[in-house]
Amino acid sequence: MPNKQNAKKALRQNIKRQARNVARKTAFREAIKGANKATSADEAKKLARAAQKALDKAAKTGAIRKKTAARRLSRLMKKVNAKK
Repeated sequence: MPNKQNAKKALRQNIKRQARNVARKTAFREAIKGANKATSADEAKKLARAAQKALDKAAKTGAIRKKTAARRLSRLMKKVNAKK
């Protein structure tokens, strides 16, 4: 455990940031899974839009890298467009 006051504060900040990042990562993973499991093309497009929003938000805030978000979205859209 940290002894100094600033180290204690840094630890508290890291715990909060980690929880926030985990929540954002979980959100886009669940959104991608939902879009992949969709049966109809219309439903898949709606869920893909939600997944895109979650991916962009995770990339914007630094939970994942920008290119990682682009790659995951690209792969998702290939699957969604194949359902037509």
